Amino acid sequence: ACIQYERAPGTYLMFPSRYVVERSPDPEWTYGHGVNDIVFMSSRAGLHFDRSMRDAFIRPGTDQNNWHDRGVYIEPGILMTSPTELSMYVQEHIKTPGTHVRRYTLRPDGFVSVNAGAGEGGELITKPIKFSGSQLSLNLATSASGSVRVAFHDLSGKPVPGFSLKDCPEIFGDTHNRTVNWKPGADLGKLAGKPVRLRFVLKDADLYSFRFTKPD
Repeated sequence: ACIQYERAPGTYLMFPSRYVVERSPDPEWTYGHGVNDIVFMSSRAGLHFDRSMRDAFIRPGTDQNNWHDRGVYIEPGILMTSPTELSMYVQEHIKTPGTHVRRYTLRPDGFVSVNAGAGEGGELITKPIKFSGSQLSLNLATSASGSVRVAFHDLSGKPVPGFSLKDCPEIFGDTHNRTVNWKPGADLGKLAGKPVRLRFVLKDADLYSFRFTKPD
C-alpha cells in the first residue's frame, strides 16, 4: 500500500502489515498462525523508507475477528473527503464470512505528531532548512491550557532577531492551518532562501506538520 502523497509532492507513504507469527490467540483458528497490525513508513524518493515510528498505525482493535493471521490489511489510496478530513480504507475479518472494508479518518497530514505533555513540555529543533514563501502555517492541536511557540535560529544556534520565542505569542487551538505571527513588523520573507533551524516549544500539544506558503 505505497502511494505518492499528493499534499507533499515527492513524499511516499507506505502502510505494510506487520506479521507476528508466534502469537495465535484463537486456538480454533485453522488457516494459519500469527496476528498482524498495520505500520507506517515514509520516503522522500520512493526507494529507501524510514520507519522511525515503531508503534502500530492501525491496531486489530477490540474485534476478535481481526485477531488472527492477516486479519487487517489496508487498501491502497488516501482520499481527501473534506477540507479537514482524509479517508483510508482497511479490509477486516479476512478469511471469515464477514469480510468487509472499514473507513478510517484522520486530519490532513495527521499520520504522526510530535507530542509534549502538560508537565515540563518539550522542544523540537529541526535540521537546517531553506524555504520559499513568506508565511508559516502549523497543523496542531493543543489542550485548553496547552500551547505551541516557534522561533527561527541561525546555524550557530542564535535566535534570529524578531523571530525568537519571546517574539512569538502562544498559539493554541485545534486546526490544520494556523498562521504563525510574531511581533508587528517581522517579515518572514526576508529569511527565505537562507539556511535556518526552526525551534518549536510545546506544552500539552501535538504538532503534526508545518508548511511555508505565500499569502493569497
